[in-house]
Amino acid sequence: MTAIIIFDIDGVLRDVTNSYRRALADTVEHFTQGNYRPGMADIDSLKGEGVWNNDWEGSQELIYRYYEGVGKSRADVSYSYEEIVHFFQCRYRGRDPENADTWDGYITQEPLLVDTDFFESLSDRGYHWGFFSGATKGSAEYILTRRLGLKDPVLVAMEDAPGKPDPTGLFLAVNSIRERDNIQESLPIIYLGDTVADMMTISRAKSIKPNDDLRAIAILPPHIHQQENLINDYSQKMLDAGAQQVLTRVTDFIKG
Repeated sequence: MTAIIIFDIDGVLRDVTNSYRRALADTVEHFTQGNYRPGMADIDSLKGEGVWNNDWEGSQELIYRYYEGVGKSRADVSYSYEEIVHFFQCRYRGRDPENADTWDGYITQEPLLVDTDFFESLSDRGYHWGFFSGATKGSAEYILTRRLGLKDPVLVAMEDAPGKPDPTGLFLAVNSIRERDNIQESLPIIYLGDTVADMMTISRAKSIKPNDDLRAIAILPPHIHQQENLINDYSQKMLDAGAQQVLTRVTDFIKG
């Protein structure tokens, strides 16, 4: 079988436990004056709501919720979204967030969950593939081109489309692959992601294009791999959100 495969990036191709999630926790801790640092369970719970795929917005939301918990309204919180984003980016990218050549932040320490051979194996099997991620284009390109060495991959990033679960970016990636590879026939479209929002993206895509063969496969994020109780709960959330299958690692997709 051939198909068009679209990958999420964070938690699927790279382990962001000690990078994005750490930057999120740092940011919330900083803007709550050290009074609240969210743990992995807090972040999982937030993302489980299906609307906080953007970690800048997630950081701001947890800051708001902290202050609401101590009796303040959101209007009382004076920190701007721009301040929150800048602090986050300095933690995640480094002191000069706009210059990838100087990045020394958490992004440089992310363990890779795939290698170039994985994508070569996909191509050898007749799959067409690309990426749709809520990460910024700079962050996504850093992992795809600088660290994995992929050549001019199809990528739809934060700047290119509305955030998930809006499926616009998914459709953009699929159309780019169709044009690049001159695909005329109708092929299954498979999206691999690690969040509820990723699974909901396919559910919403189906409502827009009910005649297309659209499939969602969930990948378990690395931070829960050793926790059986969390694996079961997380897997069920993914299935409830529309996943047709749950894999422990993205590389399991081509096994067997």
